Amino acid sequence: MTEETVVETTWRLMREGHPGVRRGDPAVVAAAHAEPRLRALFPFPSHGALTFHRNTEFPWSNDLPFIVGDAHSCVVYAPLGRRRRVLGESLTPREAAALVVAHLPPDCGPAFEGPWPPPMSSVD
Repeated sequence: MTEETVVETTWRLMREGHPGVRRGDPAVVAAAHAEPRLRALFPFPSHGALTFHRNTEFPWSNDLPFIVGDAHSCVVYAPLGRRRRVLGESLTPREAAALVVAHLPPDCGPAFEGPWPPPMSSVD
């Protein structure tokens, strides 16, 4: 049996409602987890938002769209640091997760372990 990655462990503990882990809205977390590209990213729920990161430790990448909302209504925003542009609103969690995936950069994922920015690749 293979060992879980930090990303896999974080998703699992969030979905199980583990008391030592940040928890987002269960419907939003479940919808995001159902999307393979989002499941490969590091999830970070905070203040009603579910953000996704290319790395597993602070400082975060903060360059990906994110979801704010609950089981009843979600809004998808463009990445932090840019103008607070709404990509979609009045969405179900599943629609919101799909919209985030549609706006991910092509080179996005899976998340690497460590802080942002990514480690420099070695030059041969």
